[in-house]
Amino acid sequence: MAKSLLEQKPEIMAQGRRQIVSKKRVADHGEVYTNPREVNAMLDLVKQETDRIESRFLEPACGTGNFLVEILNRKLAVVEQRYSKSQIEYERYAVLAISSIYGVDILADNVFACQARLFEVFDQQYLALFKKQATDKCRQAVKFILSRNILHGDALTLKTVGEYPIPIVFSEWSAVNGSLLKRRDFVYGDLLDKAGHREMPLFSDLDEEAYIPEPIKDYPLIHFLEVANV
Repeated sequence: MAKSLLEQKPEIMAQGRRQIVSKKRVADHGEVYTNPREVNAMLDLVKQETDRIESRFLEPACGTGNFLVEILNRKLAVVEQRYSKSQIEYERYAVLAISSIYGVDILADNVFACQARLFEVFDQQYLALFKKQATDKCRQAVKFILSRNILHGDALTLKTVGEYPIPIVFSEWSAVNGSLLKRRDFVYGDLLDKAGHREMPLFSDLDEEAYIPEPIKDYPLIHFLEVANV
């Protein structure tokens, strides 16, 4: 019988701390995890962005999420500092922070571990701040967003992994009028349509000269706590 998320949690956290899971995975996939000291040193180079709640990050070979976990830690530290006195404000900005983090990995267990670790980072702080007032509705919103943002795929082919690969599709989440969230789905390959634009931010539409991809699906505005119910 498959283990539940809670039963697997110690194994997931331990895996995230190791640099090598197995020699075979290193040989087959070049899988070596970055240790925390190196992660923090690299993220300190872009500290201004890691401290912006809405600044988007994409890790195309995310592994179990060593970089993404630390990015979320930094973002949630800002959310706590600014909004911990109001539960609804904290929830709104925590969800926005989580929605700004994206990852792809070719190994399914890494994807699951990354999603679980990111959720754990959020849930620990959420419970510490609001205890019995913490809601399952907010947790479900976070889990749903992570399921859309951390994907099982090959960042080289830009397709999912499996018997019938299809193009990777990411969801863009944008806060509108306070508690409302706008979701638009984009094909990952379209976001990288031209080699000259590969250094531009994910979903960039700020520069009038930028290539602006078209979403393949545009969703109605929805309360951020209801995103899992679309």
